[in-house]
Amino acid sequence: MEELKILQKTYDMLQYLYQAMQQYPKAEKYALAADTKAAAYELLRLLVTANKRYHKKTTMQDADIQLDILRHLIRLGKDLGMMPIKRFEVLSGMTTEIGRLLGGWMKTI
Repeated sequence: MEELKILQKTYDMLQYLYQAMQQYPKAEKYALAADTKAAAYELLRLLVTANKRYHKKTTMQDADIQLDILRHLIRLGKDLGMMPIKRFEVLSGMTTEIGRLLGGWMKTI
């Protein structure tokens, strides 16, 4: 099932994101790190909601927007030097894969 696969990939990305944000400076743990975590949680919440709803399209569009916000927050962390390039590359690949899965799921609806 495509829905279950995207949920698992998002969960895996959340786990890796937590490890990557351990290196954020203490001053940013309550700013950029908190916003990034909140965006990731919201993405997971929207995907679970879309999986359970009969009319999924609007929720899936919201999830797509949330994924884009998350991508930008991760990129900002990398550009500000808070995240090593290797971790950024891994997270970027994960978000790209989630985006592909979400796009495929949206096409089937």
